[in-house]
Amino acid sequence: MLYYMFNEPDREPEGGLGDTYRLMEQFAEYMAELITAGKDSDHKLRKYKIWTLGLRASLEELEQSHYAATGFKRYVTSNSVEDMSDGEKLNYDRYVYFDKNGFIRVFSLLDKLGTLLNDLLDMRTERIKPHFSYFTVLRNMRENKAHPELTYKLNELKERYKEPMKRLRKRRNTEIHYMNSEMQDDLIQLHRMYGQEIQLEDIHQQSQDLTDCLHLSMESLRLTFHYACMLMRKQAE
Repeated sequence: MLYYMFNEPDREPEGGLGDTYRLMEQFAEYMAELITAGKDSDHKLRKYKIWTLGLRASLEELEQSHYAATGFKRYVTSNSVEDMSDGEKLNYDRYVYFDKNGFIRVFSLLDKLGTLLNDLLDMRTERIKPHFSYFTVLRNMRENKAHPELTYKLNELKERYKEPMKRLRKRRNTEIHYMNSEMQDDLIQLHRMYGQEIQLEDIHQQSQDLTDCLHLSMESLRLTFHYACMLMRKQAE
């Protein structure tokens, strides 16, 4: 979708990303088969199909935002905005745009996944917290020892990427509630070194955090839809 910005041709998803897309498509196609066979009297299967296609689009949007942010980051070499040429500043602004778009999409995608899991597994997390997140659903699954085969794997992923998610959450909260997240470091530095040149935020750490959280999102989807395909086929037997 965004490969053209770097003069690269579109490519077919490979590896874990390709596997995740295939599992999501497989689940959506199976829902369509059941609907056609007249097994959707309560219209839940239609809902699962639409949610799955929405999650697939969300993953593509996140992956492409990550790709573009990583691409534009390569052109940023200065240590401060003041040192940048006009061309480098433009590429820095493009990096900021796609990085910010990416980390906001991480939380959007995971919350959509939480909604699907909550309904598909009948977890009723809304009785604990009306406006719940993916992590609230996962905690509910863990505390109730529900679907342990899936819960253990999802929880292991959450713990593995705990630190980058913590940093991304802080940036997301800053962006939404306080100020542009890329200016947070500027404000801190202004307090520490008033009158001196403000150094650029650590875009290498930021980029790695987004990469890690893309992997968290992708693997969580892959595990969920692998389990969902098995679960729905068992129920249909």
